[in-house]
Amino acid sequence: MMASPYLQCDSEQKLQCHWGLLLPPGCVVIQTSSSLTKMGCGSSIPKNCKVGGKGRKRHSIIEEVAVFVPTIRIPVDSDVVHPLRGLVSKELVDRLSKLRAHVVSLSEEIFLLTESRLEASVEFRWKTLDDDQECCVSSAWYEVLSVVHMLAMLALFEANLMLIPKDGQVGGERKVSEDAKKDVVDSLLKASGCLDYSVHHILVQIPAQVKKSFPCYLQEGMLEAISIQALAQCVEIQLGLASECEKATLSVKRRLACELVTYFSQAHYCLSGCDTSDSYGKKLLLFLKWKCMEAKAVAYYYHGLVLDKGAEASNHISAVCCLSAAEDLVTDSKRACLSFCLASPITRVPPPWGIMKNMHKKIPDAAYRKFQMYGYLFEQDKNSAHQSLPDLPEFALSLKPEGYELPSTDSIWDNVDSQPQIQSLKEHLNDEEDEVETK
Repeated sequence: MMASPYLQCDSEQKLQCHWGLLLPPGCVVIQTSSSLTKMGCGSSIPKNCKVGGKGRKRHSIIEEVAVFVPTIRIPVDSDVVHPLRGLVSKELVDRLSKLRAHVVSLSEEIFLLTESRLEASVEFRWKTLDDDQECCVSSAWYEVLSVVHMLAMLALFEANLMLIPKDGQVGGERKVSEDAKKDVVDSLLKASGCLDYSVHHILVQIPAQVKKSFPCYLQEGMLEAISIQALAQCVEIQLGLASECEKATLSVKRRLACELVTYFSQAHYCLSGCDTSDSYGKKLLLFLKWKCMEAKAVAYYYHGLVLDKGAEASNHISAVCCLSAAEDLVTDSKRACLSFCLASPITRVPPPWGIMKNMHKKIPDAAYRKFQMYGYLFEQDKNSAHQSLPDLPEFALSLKPEGYELPSTDSIWDNVDSQPQIQSLKEHLNDEEDEVETK
């Protein structure tokens, strides 16, 4: 299976050698804007939109969404040199400064986590790519979180790109090969793993007071929701493949559909304690509401077909109830989809694809046929308890986030030459002059 495009730069060896350069026991990497093109993301950046710079033009193309990407953030110039002089060696300061410069171009990584006295020495600045909202925090763990978050967003972005028609046809049918869908699943699992690691291994390192200054999209519940959303969309693709496979039984399809409902419901629940007042939070809530309705429609459809296999009249009544509910949910999901697309930033209404490609017709047809067959049963016993909508069965969830680990610490932190450099008075005064000039 092809490696995920967002991990490919000049060479994986070069990438790995930078991974551990900065981070004392544990840190991270990201690519430069030039690397984005090599990673396969450049084609998704509109040609009339410059990345960075005051003269950036905003593109007017309304994008299509298959995999929802809340936001992509990029690093902004931060002064690494002056805050660290006298605290660590000149060699280390120079290397950190050069690597941070690469990060600003969207490359490499940094980190000052070995010693707590250095953790808050540098102010790290990041901004959102679409609206230039900037967040500056004096925390190396914030930098780690930002880089891992960006890796996750790039993985989601790449997954979305692989599912969108390459010919740019508006409203064109999505034709995606099975191999491409497997690559999408790989990217989604990587994104989920990065976000899951962020929640359980990075956020716990950051004091509550520091986290209060974080933007809404870095809240714990928000990161958890997007991690689970990525797993849900993996199951969505699996369900679509199962629906096209003759060997897949109704029970298998129902199980996947019920799992899909659980994943999207869990993701939606994670946002219950979050501030979702900004555009990112509102858009994510609407996306999860829409996808959860679609998942329930499919789950009730397959549950109804399974129940209808039973010989008792009660089975047929319950089946009709399920199919009727599925039909209502399909109608509601179309409205929810429109609400999502119209919410800022506006996105194009996508064509039905995957499992929903045929469900918009299958479900109403099945509901009509079954009611024609068994409608008389409802008339025979109008007060029957079987005429209520049955609960969907619950199944153990089959997918977990892909394991993610920060790279190993660079050996420079163990080198005796990395001790703080003692400056002469003249050098210290020169540094002070340099700092005043830069301001």
